Amino acid sequence: MGSECLGERRALVAYLGRSGICGKTGSIQVLGKGKVGRKPVSLAPEDECSGAEGRLAHKLFRDLFANYTSALRPVADTDQALNVTLEVTLSQIIDMDERNQVLTLYLWIRQEWTDAYLRWDPDAYGGLDAIRIPSSLVWRPDIVLYNKADAQPPASASTNVVLRHDGAVRWDAPAITRSSCRVDVSAFPFDAQRCGLTFGSWTHGGHQLDVRPRGAGASLADFVENVEWRVLGMPARRRVLTYGCCSEPYPDVTFTLLLRRRAAAYVCNLLLPCVLISLLAPLAFHLPADSGEKVSLGVTVLLALTVFQLLLAESMPPAESVPLIGKYYMATMTMVTFSTALTILIMNLHYCGPSARPVPAWARALLLGRLARGLCVRERGEPCGQSRPPESPPSPQPPEGGAGLPASPCREPQCLCHQEALLHHVATIANTFRSHRAAQRRHEDWKRLARVMDRFFLGIFFSMALVMSLLVLVQAL
Repeated sequence: MGSECLGERRALVAYLGRSGICGKTGSIQVLGKGKVGRKPVSLAPEDECSGAEGRLAHKLFRDLFANYTSALRPVADTDQALNVTLEVTLSQIIDMDERNQVLTLYLWIRQEWTDAYLRWDPDAYGGLDAIRIPSSLVWRPDIVLYNKADAQPPASASTNVVLRHDGAVRWDAPAITRSSCRVDVSAFPFDAQRCGLTFGSWTHGGHQLDVRPRGAGASLADFVENVEWRVLGMPARRRVLTYGCCSEPYPDVTFTLLLRRRAAAYVCNLLLPCVLISLLAPLAFHLPADSGEKVSLGVTVLLALTVFQLLLAESMPPAESVPLIGKYYMATMTMVTFSTALTILIMNLHYCGPSARPVPAWARALLLGRLARGLCVRERGEPCGQSRPPESPPSPQPPEGGAGLPASPCREPQCLCHQEALLHHVATIANTFRSHRAAQRRHEDWKRLARVMDRFFLGIFFSMALVMSLLVLVQAL
């Protein structure tokens, strides 16, 4: 009696597996024979149904691939174009090499098409409407990345495809792509880049394989934020091009990645030090000439800017367009060079010495007069705005009674005329003293002129450095 019930139970499970009832929740009851009344027997069919489904899947696989080949396009009519839908999901920006102009991305690529030779009736296989099989067993479109920048040959991902009963094939595969991207660094570090990824068939023309994007662009739902770049979008555009090698058109899909650089790190590490150094350079005009550090400060600032310029040149591509920060460095270095040259000129004016010629009249009137009052350059104890009026150096005059004495001999025995040698020496000492005073006045005038020029160029170069720094920093806002 037990063997008979077991046989009926197995027959019922096989029938339910063929009819698609297996896998339902709940218990199945089988009526056993051998008594007057029927006794319900509970049955948990999970294991039996899964086994039945596995046997059906194996049978379906054998039936589908008995006469199938993956070498030819799966279309019923050879003149008919096979439509392939391409969907891209951006997962991560791995690297952006500006110097070599190569963009490395981690993408999820989904391709969908219809295989005319992989269809079946779900009712004939227990309601089985989809199976997952290795992608190498079915025909796959040869869609590649046109602007690939990797020396390695393209490798196909060994992921499965989802095959549905109506012939729809979906192939999801991850990919790390290295594509060429034309990098424009003219506005670095406040630049924005546009990098295109062009996908298309390598051997099939538009009459055989048509590629179309799914949606208006790539999906950014699973994107991992990048510390250097901000993604603004990744729109898709379909093009149909005719190349010189072939007469038939070739459709492709281009996903344009819109990037904007996060400039905070570059502002802190490259821009702000240059701004501070550029504001420090004009202070060389404020140093006293006697300190001997005016030229040393200019040379030190120039060397510091050169070091930052070399650091910037190592990371930037050798392009014709100079980056914005590079232009700022060049302008600052030019300004420091001119300020150092003017400092040397002012030092020469300051140390011209007592033997120098008098200050020209126009410089005395314009620089020592109006400009000195405007810049508040004054002597010690002199109130601002009331500079000392320029004085003309007095010419040495002979002492009274010296050269103007009568040439006739004096008849008085006690007259001073008998001491002509003494009077001549006194006149020489007086003339030397007057000449020394005049030379000292000329030297003081040249030193005062140097201070006026120092104050004037301090305001000019400090204003230039401040304006250039503000123009560059405004770009960060």
